[in-house]
Amino acid sequence: MNKKILYWFVILQPILDIYWFYNGKLATILPFTIPTIIRLIALFVLTVLFLKYILQDKFLIAYIALLVVFSGLHLYMMLHFAGDFGYSTTGEAFYLLRMMIPIAILFFTKYSNFSKENFFKAVTIVSLLFSLTVVISNLLIISLRSYETGQISGNIFMWYTNPNLGYSHIASKGFFNFSNMLSAVMLMLVPLVTYQVSYHLSKKTILVAIMHALAMIEIGTKIALAGVIIGFLVSYLALFIAKNRPNFKKTMLVIVAIEALALVTLPVGPVMQRYNYEKLLAKQSDDQTSQLNKTLKEKLSQLSGQAKLDYEKDFIKNNYQAYSLNPKFVLKGYPYTKDPEFWIKIMQEPGEARMNNRYLEKQMLKRASEKNGQTKTLLFGMGFMRQTNIFILERDFISQIYSLGIFGMLLLVGPSIVSLLLGLWKLWKTRDELIISTVLASAMILFAAYYSGNVLDFLTSSIILAFVNGFMLSYKKD
Repeated sequence: MNKKILYWFVILQPILDIYWFYNGKLATILPFTIPTIIRLIALFVLTVLFLKYILQDKFLIAYIALLVVFSGLHLYMMLHFAGDFGYSTTGEAFYLLRMMIPIAILFFTKYSNFSKENFFKAVTIVSLLFSLTVVISNLLIISLRSYETGQISGNIFMWYTNPNLGYSHIASKGFFNFSNMLSAVMLMLVPLVTYQVSYHLSKKTILVAIMHALAMIEIGTKIALAGVIIGFLVSYLALFIAKNRPNFKKTMLVIVAIEALALVTLPVGPVMQRYNYEKLLAKQSDDQTSQLNKTLKEKLSQLSGQAKLDYEKDFIKNNYQAYSLNPKFVLKGYPYTKDPEFWIKIMQEPGEARMNNRYLEKQMLKRASEKNGQTKTLLFGMGFMRQTNIFILERDFISQIYSLGIFGMLLLVGPSIVSLLLGLWKLWKTRDELIISTVLASAMILFAAYYSGNVLDFLTSSIILAFVNGFMLSYKKD
């Protein structure tokens, strides 16, 4: 009973990530979003069902005690942070609870000892729920955009017939909430899909692999495209260190077909379009602002005190668009009115830096932590609620250090890293082909989390990762 509920709960995750659950009327109909309520109910039910295992696990009990102590200290320290930034103790406490759900799923999966067959049934269903939604909605031109809001303006065939559509109008995320999260989960599933093709070659496994790859191409992010071009190839070649090697020739044809599909679409796809567009925009921005920078430098050398401060604010207000700065950052995330000196320094950096959102997010959070005191922020963080209101840093692990501090990051995100290390140790001892694929899956999503962010704080991706890690740690070859 407990294993079945956990199995269906994992399979339900793609459905719980539907965009409209988090935006529009469905998001506000109840105090919490519908997916959150379902996940909390499931967590309660699973905790009751697995209570016998929990009470017998002394390590888990000690770990829960550590989480409780840290949570109390973190919430206390957040009340004494320099700067409000829309902080809410209730919201912060809820975030801490949310971050504990994947940890629970990791242990519950480990206790469950899923068979290889049931594990791959779940993996296949999750892969198809994501990939078919993206592929079909792209084909019908009803998919949501991976970048910005609204629906796409053309499907994958129109990448060739109408190249002027622009990358933001053709990159598709189906009906899911975040393209970064979707890309990371799809990347994580690549080694597992490859395993199925390599050891259970059939029309079904080939179709699943091709749909999976096609969806990743259509998502149009760097991580998704890298997953197709590099991920499938690496996942396949890695299996050749296993004791039981796959059939090289037959499976290689599938991998070659996937690689060819990715390379044929690369020149007209969203990733290449975005790269060329941003490179051109950065150059134009530098050309347009060279004179403004000279004027700014001369004026600042003549002013001091309040007059200098007022001039900086006016300059930023009138010229931030000319410098191609994200208005969400300048006006809302870290308002220029509170710290004009910071934004003046940013304006004098090269265009590629000014237009790099991840770079700006990191600089804003770094500045906010400096004002609070680096040591205090490093240990206990500034709080997820504050970080979210400034802007979420698109680089997991560092993002959690800013929101939770080093202690919180290790306690709440650390289990994913520890699971990977334990998987590597298991791989070293067994050289088992399934362990190779699960270790790669875990490593790939953690790489995506660090590179693109918005992965480990989101329950869809962190729950599926916890399920994969829990199976990896419990798996014993028959």
